[in-house]
Amino acid sequence: MGAISGGGIGTTIIVIIIFVIVQFAGGGGSGVSSAGPQETTDRYDQCRHGSDANQSQDCARKAVEASLENYWSTVLPQQTGTQYRSPVGITTFTGSVDTGCGTATKDVGPFYCPTDQTIYLDTTFFQDVLQGQLNGPSGAFVEPYVIGHEFGHHIQNLLGTMSRVKTQQGPTSDSVRLELQADCYAGMWTRGATGTTDTKGVAIFSSVTQDDINTAISAAKSVGDDYIERQAGQQVNKESWTHGSSEQRQRWFMTGYNATSIQQCDTFSTNNL
Repeated sequence: MGAISGGGIGTTIIVIIIFVIVQFAGGGGSGVSSAGPQETTDRYDQCRHGSDANQSQDCARKAVEASLENYWSTVLPQQTGTQYRSPVGITTFTGSVDTGCGTATKDVGPFYCPTDQTIYLDTTFFQDVLQGQLNGPSGAFVEPYVIGHEFGHHIQNLLGTMSRVKTQQGPTSDSVRLELQADCYAGMWTRGATGTTDTKGVAIFSSVTQDDINTAISAAKSVGDDYIERQAGQQVNKESWTHGSSEQRQRWFMTGYNATSIQQCDTFSTNNL
């Protein structure tokens, strides 16, 4: 990740189509909290200054959240006329956690629950599943991409987009459209991240490098439905898709990255997913 300045749907491994939203259908202040038998509620107390983000993954997570807050609190009302409201925050956990959308285990992977407007992030997911089972990337911008995608679901919730999801499987299903749009929103934020500041006006990201962008694209590839099916030794079955193919996920991320308007992320109005 560029330096931060100043300051499961399924049945087995790969069951783990991450960023699950369909399974957790349902329906702000912001803050990173923690839950689970291996977590402590004060793990983020050390994150007092922007420079801490370069020394700690926990503090880097808080910096990403602050950047997303800053970006969307400006872009959403400017481009849509919709008032921005913060999500409750990011709850990190290991093992399992109770949510407004039901009990989640680490097999679910990171997800946003619209009922309690919280992002849930299993901290073992990246090494154990994304890298260990899906052979995905390990670069520092992987987690920001994931958080950016989940934050995209919060933006969809504010816009009422999530209520449009009626079909949950298939290559042109509403579920796939929802997920690709969240990838597009993640791309928008990635492009704008270097312009975000903390509450004191200090830049949060000094840079987002080409390596960061390549890492995000590689992560998007690793969570495509077709890629996951092949990793599981299965034939590609488009009718089972809930998130979109690797190619689609990469393309929509870059659509967002290159977008000049949020309207360019309207996956619900296009026949070219």
